[in-house]
Amino acid sequence: MCTFAGQTWRVQDRSDHPRSCFDATYTLMQFINIKDPEQRVSFQQAVELGIGRNQGLFMPESLGRLDDIPTLLQMGFVERSALILGYFIGGDLDQQQIDSIVSQAFNFDLPLTRVSSNCYALELFHGTSLAFKDFGARFMAHCLAAFRAQENTDKPVTILTATSGDTGAAVAQAFYGQAGIDVVVLYPKGRITRLQEKLFCTLGGNIRTFAVECNFDACQAMVKQSFTDPELVRALGLNSANSINIARLLAQVCYYFEAVAALPEGTKPVFSVPSGNFGNVTACLIACAIGLPVERVIAATNANDTVPRYFQSGQWKPEHTITTITNAMDVSQPNNFQRVLALGDNNGVDLGQLLVSESLSDPETREAIVSLHAQGFLADPHTALGWRVLQNHLKKDEFGEHETGVFLCTAHPAKFREEIENVLKIKLDLPAELQAVADKEILSETIPADFNILRQKLLSKL
Repeated sequence: MCTFAGQTWRVQDRSDHPRSCFDATYTLMQFINIKDPEQRVSFQQAVELGIGRNQGLFMPESLGRLDDIPTLLQMGFVERSALILGYFIGGDLDQQQIDSIVSQAFNFDLPLTRVSSNCYALELFHGTSLAFKDFGARFMAHCLAAFRAQENTDKPVTILTATSGDTGAAVAQAFYGQAGIDVVVLYPKGRITRLQEKLFCTLGGNIRTFAVECNFDACQAMVKQSFTDPELVRALGLNSANSINIARLLAQVCYYFEAVAALPEGTKPVFSVPSGNFGNVTACLIACAIGLPVERVIAATNANDTVPRYFQSGQWKPEHTITTITNAMDVSQPNNFQRVLALGDNNGVDLGQLLVSESLSDPETREAIVSLHAQGFLADPHTALGWRVLQNHLKKDEFGEHETGVFLCTAHPAKFREEIENVLKIKLDLPAELQAVADKEILSETIPADFNILRQKLLSKL
């Protein structure tokens, strides 16, 4: 027998394939509302609710460590991811269903590219919306489809989400054309790039977009307020696909395992994660909690530096959101940071040893774009920021060798073509996904940051 996160798996002949040692029998994992721990739900309920009572976020009630990490790391990405996600969601869906969902959701590449002797780039932008959020959005979409088929229901669902740049496209494209599901996306008017906007505001059909005359934090607040309105929740079948939704978060755990699997055996990397709403950092810390060997995690932020200042002073003092060239990180009140703290409080993650955070200014980010390009790697501003902060934190061991670092490439550089061309003085070609939407009409409606107006707009479509 072997154990996997405290659950028993029958050991079979390993000669054909590493997975043959695993034959899972799951127990139902419970998810708790970290603001109201009395609210315990299944994975399906957590996904369908989106957010808990008192605007609390759901987290696994307890996290066990995976005992056979070396065997998991021998597997391919899709196969390994199906087993890891099976640990979290098995009981709501069987392993065959999970295998099918993961194979459909994670059907694109995620190469690990060596940039220098001790530094690697994990490219997460090869999905349909050219950003890392394709992993979580597509996984969530397939989970909801499986739940609806399992229940044989056609009751309408409205996905309401806010975006600071990339979530909107990932969610809109993941749910586009899906029967019985409408999508409403709020985004800060004039604060995302034109090409980011084109990817999700030109679809029409079951995708509706609102350009809000304020910043992302206001958009996010309107989404959260919507979930406290019982009539709105009931009438629309409201759900959210922001990183507040647990399905989005758990899907992101998987690519950290892939990065370690692709590194030389025995490597414990330092991960640098460009951070806005802190979902990606939370996913990395969950991976650490269940046994992934990681040296440290760096939360790299822009001038919206609430978290770095919190680590320095111990005081939570969000300031007014600042507009930067790394717009997807223009978040001064990151929702998922409460999950980060919960991991430290409830799951034995030593945040003091594992997690650090540093901010970078726009001039420093532009310098990073230039320096990284000089090494032969073209990066969008968020990725370049993550790379530069990583360089600031890599240490030498007792033999004088530098630690191994991995920085996350969160978006395709062409989504920020204007900034990249201005900084590097080059002409950037558009990938096919952006060429297809570059000349399309934007279908968004502009509204003020007023919940009552949003509410009227949503109910008027019933």
